[in-house]
Amino acid sequence: MHKTDFLIIGSGLAGLSFAVKTASRFPEKKITIVTKSIVSESNTRYAQGGIAVVMDFLNDNFEKHKEDTLKAGDGLCNKATVDLVVEEGPARLQEIIDLGTEFDRDADGNYHLGMEGAHSARRILHYKDVTGFKIQSTLLDKARSFKNVEILEYRFAVDLITQHHLGIEVTKKSTDIKCFGAYVMDLKTHKIETYVAKTTVLASGGIGQTYKITTNPEVATGDGIAMAYRAKATMEHMQFIQFHPTALYGHAGDTAFLISEAVRGFGAVLKTKEGESFMEKYDERGSLASRDIVARAIDTEMKTRGEECAYLDCRHLDIQEFKKHFPNIYQKCLESGIDVAKDMIPVAPAAHYLCGGVKTNAHGNTNIENLYCCGEVACTGLHGANRLASNSLLEALVFAHRCFEDVADKIDNINFQDNIPEWQAEGTTKPREWVLINHNRTEVKNIMSNYVGIVRSNERLERALNRLHVIYEETEKLYKTTTLSPQLCELRNMINVAYLIVKHSMEQKENRGTFYSVDVK
Repeated sequence: MHKTDFLIIGSGLAGLSFAVKTASRFPEKKITIVTKSIVSESNTRYAQGGIAVVMDFLNDNFEKHKEDTLKAGDGLCNKATVDLVVEEGPARLQEIIDLGTEFDRDADGNYHLGMEGAHSARRILHYKDVTGFKIQSTLLDKARSFKNVEILEYRFAVDLITQHHLGIEVTKKSTDIKCFGAYVMDLKTHKIETYVAKTTVLASGGIGQTYKITTNPEVATGDGIAMAYRAKATMEHMQFIQFHPTALYGHAGDTAFLISEAVRGFGAVLKTKEGESFMEKYDERGSLASRDIVARAIDTEMKTRGEECAYLDCRHLDIQEFKKHFPNIYQKCLESGIDVAKDMIPVAPAAHYLCGGVKTNAHGNTNIENLYCCGEVACTGLHGANRLASNSLLEALVFAHRCFEDVADKIDNINFQDNIPEWQAEGTTKPREWVLINHNRTEVKNIMSNYVGIVRSNERLERALNRLHVIYEETEKLYKTTTLSPQLCELRNMINVAYLIVKHSMEQKENRGTFYSVDVK
């Protein structure tokens, strides 16, 4: 049994930011970060565009940013959350700048502010086209500098520990659920160890790998959401999956390469294969409309024309400036045989961001005592039915701080739970056919992409639910009778997440933001 004051599950921007703040405030307390891959592997790492913060108060203001966020969220944002995130943004940004995070500046030394879809002003701070990686690297270096921070790579959080593991019945109606830590698998030994914590912070990222084509890395299998769901946490807005309109079409592998929204903000235009601009038919903002509108427009054009992609035209742009701002994208296109100075970039929508998740209040508290959530795993109310571009890094910073502030006032009054049983694995054997796990994983991804994608219907959702039920039964049988593996755990989590998306989609009775059903009138 391991004891730690703060157990952080996930090593992206939200988790690292919380760790740095708690380590600085409580040098005598132990902070443990567990992450199932290398510590730098997370959705944060792949955030290209930047972070949306009001900086230019001559041409921008808080009210504009709030209005853009509310409009993108299609009426389902929590206005109080929008207010606090936008208004607290500059202070949280300054903190990571003070830690050493660099952002691009213009010739006069002022921050270069980018434009992205559905923003009414330039407010996107960025570092080339690798902003998330830059911020994460700064925070990781700082976290490693603290003696009281332990970073454990290749550790897979299997389940949150609650009264359920003490033999006490816990249901969705329970009002006194408490989190005591988590069971964590060491991926090198496959031994499941018990981590008892005074406070547990879920910062485990998104669910993109539940879909066949996604911009998310392979680790994004919705583990935190599935664990919280099984622990009876309240889930909200799982039906709202944001599909990024412009993933590079034809990129090999499970993770699609993202062509940042900032490229359209730079002046690139969406076109058909024949070179005709089409976004004006769908929105007066053209290629800079919000992501839900652009993704549906591309999906409609592809289906109408019987084509597998649309195109992003950068040929009219200053290519030297393009290389300067988007060196990673330029190089990736070259590697794919695309010279952006001469060729249009083939693009297609890909699963990108979950707007819902584990429901929290304004301080990151869940309905489970001593369990906090921040980052993409959380549903804070900021995004509503659709996320405004580059608001995700902002939300992660603000809510990591709010979780820290809340727990800082409580930590000395929280005690360890001492009678936690060890993980029971007796009576299980290794699976005879690993291929069954892989086949079911592929089937889940296909079900979600085919039936629960950009456009949905009652019939598709019913079909998805029926097929998921069969896979669920097969997987639970494996879970109960075979030795646990990360592959089996991920599959189980993906099924839980897929089920939640389908069920919440069935309950959605109007088309809002990223949710669109042909059966909704």
